[in-house]
Amino acid sequence: MEIVAEWQGIHADKAIWAYCRQYWSHLFPSIPDRSQFTRQGANLWRVKQMIQEALVKTLDADCSDLHIIDGFPIEACVRTRAARSKAFKGEAGFGYCASKKKPFYGFQGHLLIDARGIPVSLQLTAANVDERDVAYDFLEKLSGMLLGDKGYIRPELKSDCNALGIDLQTPLRCNMKDERPKSFVKRIMRVRRRIATVIGQLAEYFDIESCGCRDMWHLTSRMARKILAYTTGIYLNIQAGKDPMQLEGLISA
Repeated sequence: MEIVAEWQGIHADKAIWAYCRQYWSHLFPSIPDRSQFTRQGANLWRVKQMIQEALVKTLDADCSDLHIIDGFPIEACVRTRAARSKAFKGEAGFGYCASKKKPFYGFQGHLLIDARGIPVSLQLTAANVDERDVAYDFLEKLSGMLLGDKGYIRPELKSDCNALGIDLQTPLRCNMKDERPKSFVKRIMRVRRRIATVIGQLAEYFDIESCGCRDMWHLTSRMARKILAYTTGIYLNIQAGKDPMQLEGLISA
């Protein structure tokens, strides 16, 4: 129910319940009241993650020799209201989104995808947590090349990746000398842009950068269902022999 609702552009728990009650009652006559429906959906957060993990294995996305990592903001509330907000006290933090040149209050989603754009893993942290520290949570499952942006530049991280047989590649800052062939740098920059496309689609189709709840239990479930809905769309495209990331018109097809 949640996956179909997400694809219909219905993202709030209350709206999903109302949609299912209105259009799916003939299939599910025992849909409970809104609070129970929402609570049951949140309780299934781990089940959603397990289905996602199964799809990742089915699509061999975890075995790819090239992965891409990047972060995106999840705004809990307007920064000026953060001091008065009771939601996520001690859990959210203040951060800065470099791509949008915007400070925000909330969380950071740390996303790992394979070269085709399939989400392999997602980690949630407070917005002020260094993304280079979070990268370690992904390393033990990886092999081959890992592409990141300038935010992942750290000699220790590069060295630790090398020790694990992972080739971490990032663009360099203006004051750093790049001895890599220009053709290689241009190629990895082009490939790395795929994760920007994935995050853009997750934001456009599934509103993933919006918090939409007031506690980590519901936020974890909310993120899990959005990533699962997106991956389900990619899976259907692959089964149909289409471009995995061509989501336009997927439902009508």
